[in-house]
Amino acid sequence: MLNSIRTRLTLWYLSILALIIITFAAVIYLLVARNLSQTADNNLAEIERSVETDLHKEEADIAAARLLPAPPVEEDEDEKKAVDEDGELPLTIESAIAEELEDLRSRDYGFLVLDQNGATVGSTITIPELEERAKNLAGDIPFSDVLIQNETFRIHQMALSLDGKPFRLLITRSLREQTEFLTSLRRIFFVTVPIALILAGLGGYFTARRSLAPVVSMSEHASIIGATNLNERLPVKNERDELGRLAKVFNDLLSRLEESFQQQRQFMSDASHELRTPLAIVRGESEIAILKEDRSAEDYRESLSIVHDESKRLTKIVEDLFILARADSGQLKPRFTNLFLDEILVECVRVVGTLAKKRNIKLEFSVPDEMPFTGDEELLHRLFLNLLDNAIKYNRKGGTVAITPQNDGKNYRVTIRDTGEGIEIEDQAKIFDRFYRGDKSRTRDNTNGKNGVGLGLSIAAWIAEVHQGSLVLKKSDSDGSVFQVELPGPEKKP
Repeated sequence: MLNSIRTRLTLWYLSILALIIITFAAVIYLLVARNLSQTADNNLAEIERSVETDLHKEEADIAAARLLPAPPVEEDEDEKKAVDEDGELPLTIESAIAEELEDLRSRDYGFLVLDQNGATVGSTITIPELEERAKNLAGDIPFSDVLIQNETFRIHQMALSLDGKPFRLLITRSLREQTEFLTSLRRIFFVTVPIALILAGLGGYFTARRSLAPVVSMSEHASIIGATNLNERLPVKNERDELGRLAKVFNDLLSRLEESFQQQRQFMSDASHELRTPLAIVRGESEIAILKEDRSAEDYRESLSIVHDESKRLTKIVEDLFILARADSGQLKPRFTNLFLDEILVECVRVVGTLAKKRNIKLEFSVPDEMPFTGDEELLHRLFLNLLDNAIKYNRKGGTVAITPQNDGKNYRVTIRDTGEGIEIEDQAKIFDRFYRGDKSRTRDNTNGKNGVGLGLSIAAWIAEVHQGSLVLKKSDSDGSVFQVELPGPEKKP
């Protein structure tokens, strides 16, 4: 189940969404609870200030009554008490507190005043246990919570000094409404959060399924693509989104694979054809030499000469194929040494001299100055020999091949110019492809010495690239062709 990207995306989406929603709900709940608690404390403090003001007024009234003229003294001289302004029973601060609390009796709030000994001076609290718990609270705690029979009461207390005596005023309030509201809020969260997550999960799953539908379609199409139908392509619904670009990349890859497979098929076809022809000639000549009993020495020599030439051609083809195979697999590692390009060019011109003389081709080459270089001597020999061999084979009889080395201080340039018939314009872009030969009907014929296999230029181009250089066709027309090899100069090393 977890192997599905859709499932994993949905789970990640749900996990992140659950974290966000739960965090949001918890923050909202804590803010609401804090706000309700703060509001309750503010209300208790405000009522406390109001009660304190009323009690101080009573204190002032008692003090004013004591300043009135003394009433007639009764027989008992020891009983001297202050009387109120109406001449009624005498008043004390304790009785004034008790009367004031009775006037403040409320359903939501309870009031309790204690003297310095903790005795009750006045109280409107109707729950004995709450009154007892309030009396036992420490006097230095302004706000406290007390739980009585599963109901929470908030208690606010403060110290008072009335008529020169210390008192403690305690105000209680039930938090039932606040608790019920928070309970309802929790229930709402407990119901709505899971529902929201379930709906979001379903929506996320179907969204992921729909979003990944192109991937499923691409995988289904890709599973049926093989070597026999590389022309198939993955469907692209929207090239501008990520999946569309991915499909386009796969299609480009399939195009390259198709081209590579086509080149491989062509490579195998051409290679088998090129190998089959000299093998057939060798076999035919050997059979004739064996079956014909009355052949002369000259006939045997001619047959052996043909076999020798074809074996040399076979060797060249196999060597070229071996080089390309090792180069493609990365097994052919050039061995760079310090050498001189001018010496390599002199040696290559000397080697092709015999071939040029047979076809009456003039070689124009002046020995250049020293050209120090770091490279693979064997590969560089093959590079220039392939170019010179082509320039001679595809030249006109009596033509010219000019080899011009140059050194501009930064790069070496070796230009090889022939006076052949040139390369057709449509063939010029493909001459470095393997087994590609323009005018195949002509090159199949070996009567003019042009029977190549189309590997020489591709190998030469690869050798130049290995040495961080390049091989390009500068010009080719009816006056001939010009190839140029450019290699890094003495200040650079490949």
